[in-house]
Amino acid sequence: MDKQVLESSEERTFQYQNSLPSLPVPPLDESLKKYLDAVKPFLNQEEYQRTEDIVKKFENGIGKELHQKLLERAKTRRNWLEDWWLNVAYLDLRISTQIYCNIGGPGPFIENYWPPKEGTQIERASVNIWHTLKYWDLLRAEKVAIERSKNAVLDMSQFRMLFCTCKIPGVTRDSICNYFKTETEGECPSHLVVLCRGRMFTFDAIHEGNMLNPAEIFRQLTYIQKRCHSEPDGPGLAALTSEERTKWAEIREYLIDLDPKNLTLLEKIQRSLFVVCLDDSSPYATPENYSEVTRMGLTGDPTVRWGDKSYNIIFFSNGTCSAFCDGSDKVRDIPWPEELVFTVDQKIMNEIECAKESYYKKVSDLQLVSYAFTSFGKALIRKKKLHPDTFVQLALQLAYYKCHGRPGCCYETATTRRFYHGRTETIRSCTVEAVEWCKSMLDPSASAYQREQLMLKAFAKHNKMRKECENGKGFDRHLLGLLLIAQEQGLPVPELFVDTAFTTSGGGGNFVLSTSLTGYTKFSGSALPMVHHGYGFFYAIRDDRIVVTCSSWKSCPETDAEVLCRTVFQCFQDMLQLTVTAQL
Repeated sequence: MDKQVLESSEERTFQYQNSLPSLPVPPLDESLKKYLDAVKPFLNQEEYQRTEDIVKKFENGIGKELHQKLLERAKTRRNWLEDWWLNVAYLDLRISTQIYCNIGGPGPFIENYWPPKEGTQIERASVNIWHTLKYWDLLRAEKVAIERSKNAVLDMSQFRMLFCTCKIPGVTRDSICNYFKTETEGECPSHLVVLCRGRMFTFDAIHEGNMLNPAEIFRQLTYIQKRCHSEPDGPGLAALTSEERTKWAEIREYLIDLDPKNLTLLEKIQRSLFVVCLDDSSPYATPENYSEVTRMGLTGDPTVRWGDKSYNIIFFSNGTCSAFCDGSDKVRDIPWPEELVFTVDQKIMNEIECAKESYYKKVSDLQLVSYAFTSFGKALIRKKKLHPDTFVQLALQLAYYKCHGRPGCCYETATTRRFYHGRTETIRSCTVEAVEWCKSMLDPSASAYQREQLMLKAFAKHNKMRKECENGKGFDRHLLGLLLIAQEQGLPVPELFVDTAFTTSGGGGNFVLSTSLTGYTKFSGSALPMVHHGYGFFYAIRDDRIVVTCSSWKSCPETDAEVLCRTVFQCFQDMLQLTVTAQL
């Protein structure tokens, strides 16, 4: 078969984007029914009655009107939620993205290849960067495999945001710049930015049409490291990206007014492929305990993180976070890295100090643990004919109930990527069924058989909700759409959204448990709690283990990430035990 035919028969990464179905708008009555079901665990009879009346009134009144307008909007857009979601969930937020929104996690190499070892930072960074560049190259050639769920093709548009993407702070709303292009679309920026000891450098990943090999990257990074270690530290301008958004936007404007060259340098960072962070700290890490490396990734030195870039790869001085490969070791005569030297004045220097101080004050309040549960994993759970993700979610419900003596409203991310530009929907894991089961587990008079029956009921409910959410039949994004339509029309906020039941059950970003399955691979990551008295709970499920990362705020007297995590591990054992004893 000739080369041409072979190449054209291969699937291209973005080939099905235009044939993906539009994001549906679910029927109003169904969404409201699901909403009522979701608030039940948090209300007494009287409160529930009141909320039911409010929902009925909404359904027959203003809700009906808003729903019609939403359907109109959906007629002209393949994804009626997309622009809204980007703004509401990300760009309109004024809190520090670096602290409250960014997700971070350990590289998956600590276990197999590269345990922490001093003096390996540059060598391992070179290899990891080389791999990342190979991936960028594959993406440009559209050779990254299309992801599927069963047989359904999933939306791949988020992959375009991995490289050459940056958020720009705005006074009231941020914006996103994306300079990535596939080979057929044209030229794409190919330089990296390296942050080290408060200084910034850049070099091109392509030289005379060919990508730098690991040895060449090693040469560039060694040059940067030598200079930074033998000369005074830089001003640490990157720390400004950890500021509250409006403040950072104002400082950025001031910086540009100070010297037009500063804008050129900022644009250089914005356009870069990704940012490489050479961090001087050496976090402890083992395959069973990722707490410190995860915490340092999320909340480490702000002068070596560009909080607005879509991708920062952090290399600690003990070589944690890295990859494994070989490549040519021939080093060409490539230009040395160029330093990005900003014009700064005393005001900027003071702002950088303030940003660092405020950042460290906030992150010192964070409690974060990341442990591997190693008694069993996906393989054994599947053998019991249980869904691994639901297994973890129910264990978390039980653990929260044990620790706090009440149900915990919970947000679990479901993917809606089978739709055009689809992203997420909320699975509300704290169901009536889950609570009934939790109560039975704490009730000494309940038999193992009763407990197991209630557990299976809770499983069935969760699995049904997941399926509905993935198929565009969840209700949280629908309700958000109705609220945003009301706002756009300048109408008063409908009663449904100011009812206490809405907030108590997690609505409006008030979930006590903010959770996500990061996948069935070696990658894990984490984000911080949504509310002050809440937890962030992220987990990766592998064949033989479950890696959990749990975070909470130390200043909240009632939460403790360590205790919750240990209790969840105990609940894993209890649930497995239940499947055995109930059969006896």
